[in-house]
Amino acid sequence: MSDNTYNGWTNYATWRVNLEVFDGMSPREFPYVDDVYELSRCLKTYMDDLLYDETGGKGLAYDYARSFLADVDYYSIAEHMADDYDLFTEEEEEEVE
Repeated sequence: MSDNTYNGWTNYATWRVNLEVFDGMSPREFPYVDDVYELSRCLKTYMDDLLYDETGGKGLAYDYARSFLADVDYYSIAEHMADDYDLFTEEEEEEVE
């Protein structure tokens, strides 16, 4: 079994998207986010919108980019962002449960 992790991230696509798109962004830029899962969905939507805006949603580049982005682990990026900004503390998580 091979190890597909990359620089401590789930895979190369996750590492690269985090580095080039989300690094330095605050999770607070996504209002009304209550947990890591919701943040991960917002990150995916943000990336989908960015790709569409850049390519017009058509063409070979769009198709290849969509294929690449299918490998991104947005939940892992969301966890990283939440940890960096102490977005969801243990006390808040206990209240939700």
